[in-house]
Amino acid sequence: MSTSRASRLDEPAAHALLMSLYRAAWTTAHPRSCVPPHLPAIPNGGRIIIIGAGKASAAMAQATEQHYIGRGERDRVAGFVTTRHGFGLPTELIEIIEAGHPVPDANSISGAARAIDAAKAAGPSDLVLVLLSGGASALWAAPVAGVSFEAKQQLTKQLLKSGAPISDMNCVRKHLSRIKGGKLAAAAYPARLLTLAISDVPGDHPDEIGSGPTVGDRSTLADARAVLAKWGITPSPEIAAALIDPANETVKPGDPKLAQSRYAIVAAPKASIEAAAALARNAGFRVEMLGDSLEGEARDVARTHAKMALDYRAKGERVAILSGGELTVTVRGNGSGGPNQEYALSLVEALNGTPGISALAGDTDGTDGGAGSATDPAGAFVLPSTHARATAANLNPATFLANNDSTAFFRHVDGLILCGPTQTNVNDFRAILVDP
Repeated sequence: MSTSRASRLDEPAAHALLMSLYRAAWTTAHPRSCVPPHLPAIPNGGRIIIIGAGKASAAMAQATEQHYIGRGERDRVAGFVTTRHGFGLPTELIEIIEAGHPVPDANSISGAARAIDAAKAAGPSDLVLVLLSGGASALWAAPVAGVSFEAKQQLTKQLLKSGAPISDMNCVRKHLSRIKGGKLAAAAYPARLLTLAISDVPGDHPDEIGSGPTVGDRSTLADARAVLAKWGITPSPEIAAALIDPANETVKPGDPKLAQSRYAIVAAPKASIEAAAALARNAGFRVEMLGDSLEGEARDVARTHAKMALDYRAKGERVAILSGGELTVTVRGNGSGGPNQEYALSLVEALNGTPGISALAGDTDGTDGGAGSATDPAGAFVLPSTHARATAANLNPATFLANNDSTAFFRHVDGLILCGPTQTNVNDFRAILVDP
């Protein structure tokens, strides 16, 4: 039985609703609204030293300085954050550094070194305020002794192509770093430290957000070695040596050097998905929530979701299927595109132009895969006419999927989401509208 008597949305209306759902997801997590309620008072006789990293860190810095400027306290707040190239914003008090993501660059090295030095310089009356968001793992790169920057870059590229989930990638990166895995908090000790974090990881585990620079780490060197074995990655000799050196173990929960460190998650994927769900319900759709922490191979998850959508359509149900999390792509071809675009391309193939089913998949930071540019696509739309446009242009979705070339496919059929940096990052957002 149909859940709604509403008439079917035409393609422009479906496209507009999907974009509204996506926009609701990332605006809910924008730093301008989620950071200020958590900002601390400036300590008596001291100052706030701000350090941070992540794709949302520029907006977090902007919201933070506006908060203290509005209270007439500009002279007791200073610091810097590191964000992705093209994600910078104008600020007065807090310096913005732009660095490489997803592969670290020289600015990632210098930014991490400065952050460690700033933490060590904090006095007993100071508070170190860490503004952390997804992307910090690449944006702060401080290789351990004996590991070259080039070796760490190469390992990052291997992990990105392997299809490993973010938790596995960060497990390895933490054990090759002088800043991740609680080591930044240890550097600040005995000064007080507060982390305000925007989560982009399934499960919202603090030791996985940005590789957990200010919290105890549950993983071990042995776990890091197991990750490389699991994904068939043969490390360089210097990486292999570092991963058996006890000196490179991370700081563990309960370590005395974490006693002065506090942590708060100020935005997470769940609230963003729920904001989109409210809009979908107002538009007359029953919401099928698949969760905010899905993981898996993008093309395989898409096929599962396509079958679900086709089943609902066959039953005459008007449903919005929503999900978040972080999907992965095992790169076998030489094309361009991220997990959201690959998910969407797999949907095109599986849905085969079925009327009444439209979808969107986008990264809430505004960029999905690509060349690491702020102008990379955020994701892609799938409309009933997408398959027909591809057929008219003699484009076979399966061929592009085999080459991991989703960006080229959706460029040909005018299906890319091109919105630029959103200044936040609560991971992937996916919506399928079933509108019989």
